[in-house]
Amino acid sequence: MKRDLYARLLSWKSSPRRKPLVLQGARQVGKTWLLKAFGNSEYDHLASFNFDEDPGLDDLFQGSLEPSTLIERLSAYDNERIKPGATLIVLDEIQESPGALNSLKYFCEKAGQYHVIAAGSLLGIKLTRTKPFPVGKVNFLHLYPMTFFEFLTAVGKLNLRRVVEEHTSFTPLLRPFHDELIDLLRIYYYTGGMPEVVSSYLATRDFSIVRDTQKEILQSYALDFSKHAPSSDVMKISQIWESIPTHLSRENKKFTFSTLSKNARARAYENALQWLVDAGLIYKSYNVSIPGVPLEGYAEHHIFKLFMLDTGLLGAMLDLTPKTIVEGNKLFTHFKGAFVENYVAQELRARHERQLYYWTSRGRAEIDFIVAKDEEVLPLEVKSGMVKRSKSLGEYGKRYKPSLLSRTSQSNFSTSRGICNYPLYAASLFPDTVFLEGDRGS
Repeated sequence: MKRDLYARLLSWKSSPRRKPLVLQGARQVGKTWLLKAFGNSEYDHLASFNFDEDPGLDDLFQGSLEPSTLIERLSAYDNERIKPGATLIVLDEIQESPGALNSLKYFCEKAGQYHVIAAGSLLGIKLTRTKPFPVGKVNFLHLYPMTFFEFLTAVGKLNLRRVVEEHTSFTPLLRPFHDELIDLLRIYYYTGGMPEVVSSYLATRDFSIVRDTQKEILQSYALDFSKHAPSSDVMKISQIWESIPTHLSRENKKFTFSTLSKNARARAYENALQWLVDAGLIYKSYNVSIPGVPLEGYAEHHIFKLFMLDTGLLGAMLDLTPKTIVEGNKLFTHFKGAFVENYVAQELRARHERQLYYWTSRGRAEIDFIVAKDEEVLPLEVKSGMVKRSKSLGEYGKRYKPSLLSRTSQSNFSTSRGICNYPLYAASLFPDTVFLEGDRGS
């Protein structure tokens, strides 16, 4: 199953201003698979080097970092000549080699004819602590778990995906399409978008095996905590990670340190929290009380929610059984809409690569997500069921008069009383679907 990022890799390959590429993303989101597929399909030869599997590779990047010298060493190690433009050089788990990270600068400055991609599961953590990293000398791409649209492609529903993606108004989809998409979304809530999990689902259609695969991924993350995090932060990282389902299950999903420990203080947990963010395992959504552009300038960084990178892993942490899939709407409303809000968060993050924000008004109203577009801030309210009442949206509209008020729910595309409804399976289209005056409704 080729990922949507493949097209961006092709664009990078053909760019006349190509620099070494850094591919970031959490462990097991499919970075290695994607790069191998890309290298084997688009180049005469793939020269792949994994610094985690072979720590001795770091020795090749000791001493001179002159590109011609490095190419000679890597060719000898790979036992095949590395040719400009014809060979893709992949430096996987590059965070394990400071010399290899630093060499990207020299490939950019002196050897642009070579195609080099660096990747790493914990690269985000390394980059925040690497002073000589060649800022401005590399291109960046980020790989996330599969989105719902990518999941549709993986399960052989590409035409159904196109029906949604090419929908440019709020007129309802045909009922058979809508119903099938809702059913597929229930499955996606359970499987999530980790490639290995989706593959196990496709191979077996057995949800108990899907859950076992998710548990294995969670175990690998726990091992990363103890193996790669500072020893003083390991326990705190685990506490934060394990608390996320609890926070999301509350009516007020705001993260509070007192949940971790009665005497917990933000300052003591700052490094641990940032480790999880840099590792790509959690997303922060900051509170905004006065929505203005840029949103970052109005964010209250001490008030935030935390979302997991993958809804399927969230379900695995909560030990939800496969029965939730056949129970229909219960999966959408479990844990006060935790799955729905987490799902929307990961969809917006993966499709738009935006920092997440939400809006509150002195405890009287809350909008789950707000996005800056064309110099205004547009709201998106998330509903886990078919509820059409939007008191908070109404208050936001009266105060700030945005050009568009939006909701995402199980309902079909529609407009009513000035509010546009995105079906949950199309949440990632917000805020880019064309709004037609004729669709406004009453």
